[in-house]
Amino acid sequence: MSKEDLLHLIKEPPFEYSLMPFWFLNDELKEEKIEEYLKDFIKHGVYGLVPHPRMGLPKSIGFMSEQWLFFMQIIIEFAYKNNMRIILYDEGMYPSGSCAGKVVESNPYFSARALVRRERGVIPIKDDEELILLSDPYEYVHTRSMGTIRGVHFGTDDGEPEAPPAGDILNPDAVKKFFELVHEKYYAEFKDYFGTTVIGIFTDEPNPLGRKPIKNAIPWTWDMLDFISKNVGYDFKPLIPLLWEDKSDKAQKVHQDFYKSVQKRLEYAFYKPYNQWCEQHNVALTGHPKGPMDIHTLRYFHIPGQDIVWRWVEPFNKNSIEGPESTSAKCSASAKIHYNRKRNMNECFGAYGWNLTYEEMEWLTGWLIIRGVDLLVPHAFYYSIEGPRKDERPPDVGPHNVWWDNYKNYADKCRRLCWFVGEGTPIVDVAVLADVEYLPWDASRVLFENQIDFFYLDIETLLQEAIVSETGIQISSIHYSLLVIDNFDRIDSEVIQKLETLIQAERVITYQKSLQNIKCHANNSQELLDLIRNKIQPDVLLYPSTTDIRYYHAVIQGVHGYLFFNEGRAEVQTKISTREKGEYLWFDPVKAEVKPVDPPNNLKLTSGEMILLFVFPQNNLQTIQG
Repeated sequence: MSKEDLLHLIKEPPFEYSLMPFWFLNDELKEEKIEEYLKDFIKHGVYGLVPHPRMGLPKSIGFMSEQWLFFMQIIIEFAYKNNMRIILYDEGMYPSGSCAGKVVESNPYFSARALVRRERGVIPIKDDEELILLSDPYEYVHTRSMGTIRGVHFGTDDGEPEAPPAGDILNPDAVKKFFELVHEKYYAEFKDYFGTTVIGIFTDEPNPLGRKPIKNAIPWTWDMLDFISKNVGYDFKPLIPLLWEDKSDKAQKVHQDFYKSVQKRLEYAFYKPYNQWCEQHNVALTGHPKGPMDIHTLRYFHIPGQDIVWRWVEPFNKNSIEGPESTSAKCSASAKIHYNRKRNMNECFGAYGWNLTYEEMEWLTGWLIIRGVDLLVPHAFYYSIEGPRKDERPPDVGPHNVWWDNYKNYADKCRRLCWFVGEGTPIVDVAVLADVEYLPWDASRVLFENQIDFFYLDIETLLQEAIVSETGIQISSIHYSLLVIDNFDRIDSEVIQKLETLIQAERVITYQKSLQNIKCHANNSQELLDLIRNKIQPDVLLYPSTTDIRYYHAVIQGVHGYLFFNEGRAEVQTKISTREKGEYLWFDPVKAEVKPVDPPNNLKLTSGEMILLFVFPQNNLQTIQG
């Protein structure tokens, strides 16, 4: 790619890299008002949407009713005529899987199910219940979880009498009914737009129990015991009482086997058929699973996603670098790379409150993009903020906020950066081992703060997809020179066998907890850094060093680009050295222009600021004016 072509593309990238906000349709809808909003969104640099049924819709516009589909037709036709893209939302409201209670309405046996422990003989077994195990003084009963979803009409929210019952997403027949009531109906109405204007369907934190289930319930469904026993390879029934104990090593192993089996069942009954339905209908499955570390289920998403909501990640707070939520952006970005997906998504800013500032929003945007997220779904633009709607998981981050007049600058910057991350092939040397629902963060913090980029590599992908040699791990388009195993108590023998040549080459490093078969071990952060730097040439070095700078390195058609982000409070001024050598060309993603930097290796960033560096071979560089 020539420098002129590169600059042209990044200044005005394709609309497919636009923000795609949730649009809360939460009041009496009017055709004229819908079109006014859509025109205004385009004016402000927004070329895609996720129309989202939300609390405040009148009962005359029920989810998937004729009236709902009428207004969706208006939105989709407008999008088609104006080169916008739409992702359909699959529920009214969330978690997904019940079609606003209609799945259970069609068959009460399709309600979300649970296993509970009761005192023996106190409560009679009902017709829709199963006695799974008697074990004095308890009985273990398969029953309704009584979980619900949040509805879209006033009076149907959590804990309210008319909250819709959750569907049993561990039951393939219930899931089939869900597809029939939502997906097939959408396709019948809008099939001419599928694969063009309608690019995907968003599923939102599917939860086998639903929200607010009965106390001490655990996920279950019909024929679940046989499924678990087959999955774990032993008779699970006599061990069921250990699910209500968590102290012994044996109980912890039973817990682990049980929840891995629940995950497998969810994949078998929900995610796999969902993936197949979307492929058959030429749209992408997107959205996000229930947990921030659920990397394994993301293999079924065509656009894997996660979310940051409720201030679970905040600027300058340790929750941005430690804890489960701190892993979410790398979770979806890693899934994109290892599962050969083109994009990955994050639903962001939900329930941060009306006190969310523009500076916080900018910082969170940088936090996501620098970790490899390339599709942002801001939560949310509101159709109405009348009455209680204003305080339903606020804020409105779009037309009803004070920064709306300046929003196009923000939206255009996001489109440029998402294009860079989305189109580029990442250059990453280190993988951090992950399990089905566990992404460690202690080693990751050391890597972030020392400008060593990484992705999470889950065990199943390692076993099934990776080519391991004495020089590293090859998966898809990426080659890792090192694998870090952080805080694992044990590793199965098949994993050790898979890694044997890499272990012998001393390119597998354990951190904090040592493992018997792996000799390279780091007890602390400095030892970890020493072991890594002994094996790989640094991609980025800073003089003086700082723990605040994050970076993302990608190649676009032969051109190396480095994106830098200041995650700290204070301005950073330092010198940089990159492994890729050549002439430096700095690009300001906000102003969309080349930025003169003298000397060219000088990096100066205010808090929350981002800048792009392109490195061109010296003999090919021509003078470029911004």
